[in-house]
Amino acid sequence: MKPFEIYTPSVEEVRSGELGRRMRQFNYQFVGEYGEVQPIWVSAKSSGGDLIGGLRGFVFLDWFRIDLLFVDDSVRQIGVGSSLLESAETKARDIGAKCAALETFEWQARDFYLKQGYEEYARLDDYIKGFGLIHMKKTLAAPSL
Repeated sequence: MKPFEIYTPSVEEVRSGELGRRMRQFNYQFVGEYGEVQPIWVSAKSSGGDLIGGLRGFVFLDWFRIDLLFVDDSVRQIGVGSSLLESAETKARDIGAKCAALETFEWQARDFYLKQGYEEYARLDDYIKGFGLIHMKKTLAAPSL
């Protein structure tokens, strides 16, 4: 018999944050104490006030992780995506991010990110229905004076 049990934790146990606290305490032994996750949220709206795009991400341990960048089809190719990305990168840099990273599928925005200075550093082929998942990164340059 094993001296432990695998189980599904309760919602209360997950919400308590104990597991995350214990992981941070372990990590602090190696890298010292670090700050909390800092969200980066930017959105774009049309002149009529309609939501036409947005970016959601966070800064943690000197990295800006982009979770989502979406621009409505009707306004693509006019600079909305690059403006959202530039604004978010500036916010991330201002709070200490030195690099940015994201994942995108082949059918999404690989070429867009390449134009914005990102590089592909890994790929998981056939991630879904024959399409690869692309991992990209970029060094966030210091703002020019």
